[in-house]
Amino acid sequence: MSKKASELAPALRLENIVKTFPGVRALDGVSFDVMPGEVHALMGENGAGKSTLMKVLGGIHQPDSGRIIVNETPVRMGTPLEAKHKGIVFIHQELSLAKELTVAENIYLGELPRKRFGVVDWQSLFDKTNLILQRLKVGFDAKTQVSDLSIANQQMVEIARALTHEAKAVIFDEPTASLTDAEKVVLFEVVEDLKSHGVGIIYISHRMEEIFKITDRISVLRDGQYRGTLETAKTTEEDVTQLMIGRKLDLTRHVNDHEFGDVALEVKGLSCGSLYQNVSFNVSAGEVVGFYGLVGAGRTEIAETLFGLRTPTGGNILLEGQEVEITSPMDAINLGISLVPENRKEQGLVLGMNCRDNMTLPQVSDLTAGPFVSDGAEIAIFDLYHDKLEIKTPSWKQLAGNLSGGNQQKIVIGKWLSMHPKVLIVDEPTRGIDVGSKSEIHKLIRGLASQGYAIIVISSEMPEVLHVSDRIIAMYSGRIMREFTSEEVTEDSLIQAISGIVASDEKAV
Repeated sequence: MSKKASELAPALRLENIVKTFPGVRALDGVSFDVMPGEVHALMGENGAGKSTLMKVLGGIHQPDSGRIIVNETPVRMGTPLEAKHKGIVFIHQELSLAKELTVAENIYLGELPRKRFGVVDWQSLFDKTNLILQRLKVGFDAKTQVSDLSIANQQMVEIARALTHEAKAVIFDEPTASLTDAEKVVLFEVVEDLKSHGVGIIYISHRMEEIFKITDRISVLRDGQYRGTLETAKTTEEDVTQLMIGRKLDLTRHVNDHEFGDVALEVKGLSCGSLYQNVSFNVSAGEVVGFYGLVGAGRTEIAETLFGLRTPTGGNILLEGQEVEITSPMDAINLGISLVPENRKEQGLVLGMNCRDNMTLPQVSDLTAGPFVSDGAEIAIFDLYHDKLEIKTPSWKQLAGNLSGGNQQKIVIGKWLSMHPKVLIVDEPTRGIDVGSKSEIHKLIRGLASQGYAIIVISSEMPEVLHVSDRIIAMYSGRIMREFTSEEVTEDSLIQAISGIVASDEKAV
């Protein structure tokens, strides 16, 4: 933020916002502002009040008290459309696109350019859209149907919406969660462009490296209350974390403290078309093997093959020394392989179902008493893993969709632990989870390993894979480049390996 911008009035200011839901004071007198040409991070654990505050700002919730001020003028955001017209633009973490429509129709949804008699001016629509897409440097055009785009490109369509208005403030909610490294670079260029035009930006992310790369100030919420604002250039990750959670986190690398058992899973020369080739590795009981690599390296595809979601084109899978054939998830489950998927909300949970039913879903046929499911058996399973995993929920009746990200992830993990797996695969264990809950999930993974579980962790975050893994397998373009122990790995060697660079004294695996 330039000195000139800092001397201006805030582009957006919230004063003493209070919002109460039945039994919960979600926001307790929160004040927050963003200056023109500033990137202002809003941080806090899941449940801290960030989403509620943004929904108040976006006209989804009405505050019980307090004021919203845009360019020194008090305003009321009655609806999301009203907020948009007043210059507040949202880029949501959860995609809100109409997938059967074109990119252009999604970007200008509800505001399509018209000719006489209300006829849509398609040429004008496509021309305006393509100008925006050129600015974003994407590889698709206005006429592309959204359903034909990858998740990452759909996120770019969400971002494109922000460029259609003369925005006073743009709110980015976890914008890089589905983006590749190359697309992140483009996103940061867009942020800089908006900033240079005097737009105030609220940036919500759990990724500290992004926060310290692009923001000017950091404001923190905890338990629905404002806890302070820090200048990014004058603070540290540890300072921010302590403000967020009120305690220090253990961010050291993992050092193993127990003996491993026998090899639980062995993979020999596994291939799956062009997705990955000739992959070989093993995981022992009590060991955590981390897979690290760029998007498209083949990590998730290997996990999906082991869980029966993909059919291998070559190679062998051995479980406890015996060769097995896995053609479906049911085969994997029956053999003792479980997968906590990357996208817990779409692939791991039924958000409209309660916590108990989510946790017992894979084994519901085994919990019947006559023609009915045994409530007592289901509750017993939920209670066991509720306590073991320290899941924070008022009761088993709570809908999974109402839990924080960290507790949702624990429900998914508990679901598979209740099946007593031999091998637990966890894909992006802390995606979209705040730093405090990340620490709990990491501790949980290490605790499960000490109990004898063989665990595969797939992560895009280097600190995470260094913190939880006994061994790290680095992948590049569908093949294993190197394998490291936790003692020998360095950040430089890991980055080289996932970039396809092999050290002169090493050979690709």
